[in-house]
Amino acid sequence: MNIRIVVAFAAVVLSAVAVPSFASDAATAAAGKLMPMRDGGTIYVFKDGKMAVGDKYGRAVSVEIGKMIETADGSKITMSSNEVARLDVLLIKH
Repeated sequence: MNIRIVVAFAAVVLSAVAVPSFASDAATAAAGKLMPMRDGGTIYVFKDGKMAVGDKYGRAVSVEIGKMIETADGSKITMSSNEVARLDVLLIKH
């Protein structure tokens, strides 16, 4: 009886970990360029030049246009657009 509970719990935990990685595949494919941020998030630059930001947990976040964001390598990027809805749809899509 305890083994069934452990197996069921393990299945739930593994599925919770696997879903976010598959969800970001659509966003990665749609983005022309990905830049890791210093805080663990990601800047998505789409093929049409528009930009979106995802936080370190893989969620789309709103960023003010014109804000300077520091990338992991120390360079600074100015946000030229805020495609938060576009990124959110791509992150949800499997």
